Amino acid sequence: MKILVIGGAGYIGSHVVREFLDRGYAVTVLDNLSSGTRSNLFDEAAFVHGDIMNPLRLRDTMAEGFDGCVHLAALKAAGESMLRPEVYAEMNIGGTVNILNAALSAGIPNMIFSSSAAIFGSPRYLPIDEKHPKNPENFYGFTKLEIERLMEWYERLKGLKYASIRYFNAAGFDVSGRIKGLERNPENLLPVVMETAAGLRQGLSIFGNDYPTRDGTCVRDYVHVNDLASAHVSAFEYLNEKQKSISVNLGSETGVTVSEMIRRAREITGKAIPAAVAGRRPGDPAELVASSAKAKEVLGWKPCHSDLDILIDSTWQVYCNNLGIT
Repeated sequence: MKILVIGGAGYIGSHVVREFLDRGYAVTVLDNLSSGTRSNLFDEAAFVHGDIMNPLRLRDTMAEGFDGCVHLAALKAAGESMLRPEVYAEMNIGGTVNILNAALSAGIPNMIFSSSAAIFGSPRYLPIDEKHPKNPENFYGFTKLEIERLMEWYERLKGLKYASIRYFNAAGFDVSGRIKGLERNPENLLPVVMETAAGLRQGLSIFGNDYPTRDGTCVRDYVHVNDLASAHVSAFEYLNEKQKSISVNLGSETGVTVSEMIRRAREITGKAIPAAVAGRRPGDPAELVASSAKAKEVLGWKPCHSDLDILIDSTWQVYCNNLGIT
């Protein structure tokens, strides 16, 4: 079967492409390489240098015929989204409209969408399941929720089936070492910790140590990117077999504090990793942990690589290989 992966040269996208290839699918990647890298492309996958803001390019690519499309292309910095909502609206929402319309034109029946836990906002209860109220607290989360609503309407009116996969905190790198490209300008905790360990940053900030958690720092749910990738393939196979749309939350269901992440990274890397406590960031909840019960029940998914040591070690190996660290 043929799969189009939009954003397939990026951090998560390259892992999704690798998983589809490993399972015998014919894969085409469409990416503008603004944040993805050529080093994340695989010889077995076709590559189209294209942009979701170019409807003609999308239509021409999709006209080649695909059984499904994976949509991972988006701007994703929550803080930036609050300063530049017009850019995020145009790229994330407008770009998705272009993708949906091109898919309809080409008769592509299934869409796998990279959504986010940011659609929920601050938790009313934990762990966060699919029934949790959706109240995004940043514009990035708003765009993801609007896209989910758009897909609901496209299904209702046009029959396009979709799977919305709501990531919590994606982390780690391919456990087999096949993906080499580092993220550009990362903002998430683990790559910031790795950049500090590698000497690319002088230190990092811990935003608040007075939260009502076991050590005062924020708790987050980290899921290994290989586990995320397997969920994309399972979701496509579910759509293809059941012809029924689905939305699922994906996390490890285990919370890790900021201090725990830094402490274990120091032990694994053998580096000092300087860290200083700073003030809380507005909108940072004390704890975010997913319930992945639905994904386990409906998709047969389970996180196999999402323990803390694998997350840190698989990431550190890529940094060492890229930077020549011994």
